Amino acid sequence: MRIVVVDDDKLVCEALKTILEAEKDISVLTIGHNGKEAIELYHNLKPDILLIDIRMEILTGLEAGEAILKTDKNAKILFLTTFSDDEYIVKALKIGAKGYIIKQNFECIVPSLKAVYAGQSVFGDDIVSKIPSLINKNNKTDFSNYGITGKELEIITTVAEGLNNKEIASRLYLSEGTVRNSITNILEKLNLRDRTQLAIFYYKNR
Repeated sequence: MRIVVVDDDKLVCEALKTILEAEKDISVLTIGHNGKEAIELYHNLKPDILLIDIRMEILTGLEAGEAILKTDKNAKILFLTTFSDDEYIVKALKIGAKGYIIKQNFECIVPSLKAVYAGQSVFGDDIVSKIPSLINKNNKTDFSNYGITGKELEIITTVAEGLNNKEIASRLYLSEGTVRNSITNILEKLNLRDRTQLAIFYYKNR
C-alpha cells in the first residue's frame, strides 16, 4: 500500500511516517506540507491513498482533495485532522472523501488506511455520530428511483440515526431478522458495502 502523507506540522508527518512504515505492507512514498503540494504529489506519484490534514496554508486539505477528485474520481483520500467541525465533515462527504478520522485516535490510523485500501469508507465513531444532526431535511432525491420502498426508507433513516438492528426492530415493529435482511437488500440495491456508507448515502441525498 503506497501512501502520501500531507500535514503542515513536520513533526506530525515524521511521526506518521514512522508509525505507518512499521507496517510491512505500507510504504510512505513522500510527505508534503500544504494543499498545493498535495495536488502535485498525488498527480506525480499516484499513491494508493492520500492521507491529508485539513487546515493548511496555500490550499486547505479540503480544497486539495476537491481538486484531485475532480480530475480523478477514483482517488482515495483520507482526512486526518484535529477538527471535527460540522462544516469540514459536510465538505468531506460532499467531495467524495473515503474517510475522516481524528488525529487523537492514533490507533485508528492504520486500520482506517487498510479499510480505505480495501474499498471501504471510514468515518470515526465521533464523526458518524454527527451525521444525523447534519442531515439536510429538504429532499433532493426520490429514493424510489433506486427501487427503495417506503419501509426501506424508514430503515435507512434509522440506520443513519445510528440505531442497531434491535433498536430498529423495536421502533418499526419488525423482527430483527427482517431488519437484517432488509438492510442487506438495501445495500445491494444501492451498491453500498456497509451501514456507514448507507448513512453517508442518506445524508448526501437528503
